[in-house]
Amino acid sequence: MTRFVSRQIITHVLLAVGALLMLLPFYVMLRSAVTPEEHILDGSLWPTRPTAENLVTAWESAPWERYYLTSVLSTGLIFLCQVATSVPAGYALARLKFRGRNPAWWLVLVCFIIPTQVIAIPNYVMLSRLGLADSLAGLVVPFTASAFGIYLVRQFVLSIPQSMFDAARLDRVGPVAMVWRVVLPNIKPALVALGVFSVISHWNDLFWPSVILRTTQNATVPYAIAQFSSQETGAHYGAQMAAATFAVVPLIIAFLVFQRYFVRGISLTHGID
Repeated sequence: MTRFVSRQIITHVLLAVGALLMLLPFYVMLRSAVTPEEHILDGSLWPTRPTAENLVTAWESAPWERYYLTSVLSTGLIFLCQVATSVPAGYALARLKFRGRNPAWWLVLVCFIIPTQVIAIPNYVMLSRLGLADSLAGLVVPFTASAFGIYLVRQFVLSIPQSMFDAARLDRVGPVAMVWRVVLPNIKPALVALGVFSVISHWNDLFWPSVILRTTQNATVPYAIAQFSSQETGAHYGAQMAAATFAVVPLIIAFLVFQRYFVRGISLTHGID
């Protein structure tokens, strides 16, 4: 056995162990969701007398259809707004020459180090004065622009040959048409990668809904799960894990469907100057 093969075996074994460790909490959640309450903490590896009782109890305890609809609308609107702002900005920073382009690019990079929590209070005060607190718009407006989205699109546009832009200009294609006819068709993997990051981030977000929402009328799924857990009396782990499963399963399905584009988008943007 050559040294290269040995290294490959060791690498794959370590990756497999790491994958199992990362999947273990997810497995525990699924096991607890289908296990009767009295057997959840019995220490067994496999579910004891699997049942759907916890799933039914959790689903019937709250209007999850409305929570799902709110989460889908908020994450979808955020993604569409980020695409609408990131694509023109990324194209401009990558291919257009204008005064202040470098400072604008550095400003985008600086935004990476500003946590959402730092600007949460100013955002809340602004939205509250505009009457957008406890509303769907309040969930969406602070995230209509994404520094990461601009960065991702800019890096991907740099991978498009300059000859394509030159040929389009010879055909008298304007800036808006350039974005629509040249940039968008060639950055689909980047948009899918942005969509995965954006949807996962905002679908799972509990911090901002906890700040801007006052009732469960416009609650997202994570916010509803937090409220559901706080309203539970006693340690009803089965129902709580069933509620958590409701939030995770749609993301897993979406990732499995789009993982090919996601991996391609990340690999093509890596290492581009």
